[in-house]
Amino acid sequence: MTVLSLSNISKRFGPTVALDGVNLRLQKGEVHALIGENGAGKSTLMNVLAGLIKPDAGTIEVEGRAYAPASPLDARERGIALIHQELSLFPHLSVAENIMMGMEPSRSGLLDRQKLNARTTEVLGTFHHPEIRPETRVANLSIAARQIVEICRAIAARAQIILMDEPTSSLQRDDVEHLFGLIRKFRDQEISVIYISHFLEEVREIADSFTVLRDGQSVATGEIRSVSDDRLIAHMVGRAIQNLFPSRVSATAQPHEKVFEAQALAAPPLLKDASFELRRGEILGVAGLMGSGRTQVVRTIFGLDRAKGGTINLQGKPVAASGGTPAVRLFQKIGYLSEDRKGEGLALGLSIADNVTVTRFSSCSRWGWLNLSRQKRQAEDVTATLAVKARTMQQSVSTLSGGNQQKIALARLLYQDADILLLDEPTRGIDIGSKAVVYETIAQCAANGKAILMVSSYLPELFGICDRLAVMSRGRLSPARAIDQWTPELVMQAAIGAEE
Repeated sequence: MTVLSLSNISKRFGPTVALDGVNLRLQKGEVHALIGENGAGKSTLMNVLAGLIKPDAGTIEVEGRAYAPASPLDARERGIALIHQELSLFPHLSVAENIMMGMEPSRSGLLDRQKLNARTTEVLGTFHHPEIRPETRVANLSIAARQIVEICRAIAARAQIILMDEPTSSLQRDDVEHLFGLIRKFRDQEISVIYISHFLEEVREIADSFTVLRDGQSVATGEIRSVSDDRLIAHMVGRAIQNLFPSRVSATAQPHEKVFEAQALAAPPLLKDASFELRRGEILGVAGLMGSGRTQVVRTIFGLDRAKGGTINLQGKPVAASGGTPAVRLFQKIGYLSEDRKGEGLALGLSIADNVTVTRFSSCSRWGWLNLSRQKRQAEDVTATLAVKARTMQQSVSTLSGGNQQKIALARLLYQDADILLLDEPTRGIDIGSKAVVYETIAQCAANGKAILMVSSYLPELFGICDRLAVMSRGRLSPARAIDQWTPELVMQAAIGAEE
């Protein structure tokens, strides 16, 4: 039985065509994968279904009845819930208040906080995270924990059609398994799911069917088991991609100059002990579970978290570990890419040109005045290398898709021309075609003599591009070893097996 039918859905934003005649059919109890590059129209289509925006043309039916939601509340009342790619939580409110927003239990017109917390605890039972409690303020949670709260909000709505836009982009594998188990329960209960992901292995594991969007059009659809990954990628990007990871000579094969060294770096409670070195032309990967302290390593080096112990040597000279600030680190030619592009990585209200050049205005200014034409030209050059989809360098970054926003954050780092790059989840929310571009860019940075520290939850990319790898467990970083001395099993054993 068809529960959702979309016919010729179109949507424009000024001169930009976001959707151009999309067709999709969703069956009862089906998991339907929606696949496509960044900017293909996936999130726009989900926002149409969730009542956030209205289409310009086309028709939608839910269980045979016309569907044109006036608001997200209207969509929820019709049994449709959206898990956003960009987290849409209220950081100043508690976990319970976020999850039960619009569904708060009351008694005599007053909020029944006991029932609120009880219902939240029941929903949170799907994911066993002691960090996430009903009364905890969302602002105090990690990005991955906030993603779980976002997922639980849709679960609490008891929707019949659940739209999942990149729900696993910040989750560890254990949490992905919990989510997939939940989706299988949805399937058994005849709840339908539209699932957006850039990870084709996830799509194959959980989806029954697929639709590919390219440039706002639905270009292919069918059963997922009937099509190869190569064919899916070709539908997505309009061409075949032969190699996702660039071929490169490992930096461990020949000695390079050591440009950075950390000894016993600590920033309690999450970071207890991290010692490692970086050499020119090298990519050092850091793996680890959520909450293990891997993000705190790069944040502490860059001065966002205050070091309480340890030493740092830069170009053979000792520098302050505890007194460093982001401004000082920028001056020392250290660049940082945050895993939280929306909260930390970008100034969403500013233009693409301003975001790209903000850490090195000196190259496009004179006597303190910006040369706007030079700024625009330089921003165009660096964004072109990352294949950013944008109308103009003057448009606000907030108008771009999540993946293109991530590319702008990377473009700023390239423009900064730092000698040491600290990358925290550099391909989060980026499609396969764009990942290939990013991997090639990172490899080229290493070839140009830059030293790179790369934190990632995605083991295939760590194995595909890194020279050496270290694993963070319970706040302690293992010794780094050449990548060919690791296997995925050894990484997971190190991540969960380290002793206090």
